[in-house]
Amino acid sequence: MYLEERGLVISSYKSKICPYLLCNIYYSARISAMNYEKLYARITDALVEKDYCVLEDAMNNELTSKLLTFAKKQNTFKQAGISPFNTQQLDRSKRRDKILWIDEDNGIQTAYLQFTLGLQNYLNKELYLGLTYHETHFAVYHKGDFYEKHLDAFKHSKNRVVSLVYYLNEAWNSSDAGELLIYNEKDELINTVIPKANTLIVFLSEKFPHEVLAAKKKRYSIAGWFRVDVL
Repeated sequence: MYLEERGLVISSYKSKICPYLLCNIYYSARISAMNYEKLYARITDALVEKDYCVLEDAMNNELTSKLLTFAKKQNTFKQAGISPFNTQQLDRSKRRDKILWIDEDNGIQTAYLQFTLGLQNYLNKELYLGLTYHETHFAVYHKGDFYEKHLDAFKHSKNRVVSLVYYLNEAWNSSDAGELLIYNEKDELINTVIPKANTLIVFLSEKFPHEVLAAKKKRYSIAGWFRVDVL
């Protein structure tokens, strides 16, 4: 489908993530030893078939729990902007979440980055996307926070190719609101995703407008993008 029409060619591989650091993960042997090949294959097949996927119980619950615990302990979340340029615009009428960028720590952040690096390599190998690196952050939505409908690939920019969202919220149900609404290119609603723990969403960045509805309690997630530009 759409991927086959892009004609992207793999460029020389480059990543923010140092492979030597990834070899030294010691935070949790069970997490770092996980084999994601089957998950990567499911994601790849879905991207080829319909350009997106929503996977519940996607990974190890221990990973989800430790990521949530880590995020809750942080006090350096900052208001997210909406501009693709160096000067970020803070517009709380459009977006109210706060974010914290994820980086290697030889701990749980690195364990998550190991998963994304593996997915990047797999997509490049199977789909010839030429992804050069991945950027990702925690996001927290307090009660009443939302994010208006938007595309992850900025207008006139082809840098973001594949988007990824991973939810961390334990004991979350539909009455807590905060759903992710996904639309197609005709602006038709095609999926409503409850942000419950261990739910993974992957989609082509320039194809699917989406929005986050206001939640009734604090809501945690991870958002990231695989890109084809250079650092």
